[in-house]
Amino acid sequence: MAEFAVALPAVVLVLALVLAAARVALAQVGCVDAARAGARAAARGEDAAVVRATAQALAPAGASVAVAPGAGTVRVEVRSALRLAGPLGGDVLVRSEATAAVEGAGAVEGAGAGQPRPGAA
Repeated sequence: MAEFAVALPAVVLVLALVLAAARVALAQVGCVDAARAGARAAARGEDAAVVRATAQALAPAGASVAVAPGAGTVRVEVRSALRLAGPLGGDVLVRSEATAAVEGAGAVEGAGAGQPRPGAA
């Protein structure tokens, strides 16, 4: 019985570490999904408010969304800070960004023009 009392804190610590790692992994997946959805919306020509709302809807709670247009592309970045183990744990920053070509943009039009399509004879 004494061995159980000694081993129990170690088991609880390992369980807490596994749960924290799973929480970080889920937040990372949420950031990736949100950034991709925002980039797709921006590529379709949606305005910045709609892009932010689309990304924010899929992002983890408290995440920030940044939209940066470029020359024929748009980049959406989603960041979220997680506090692990309450006031005793530290913060972990998870982030993801996605870039998409804007449909109908001059930089994208004509890409590959004059090149045969794969499988075309």
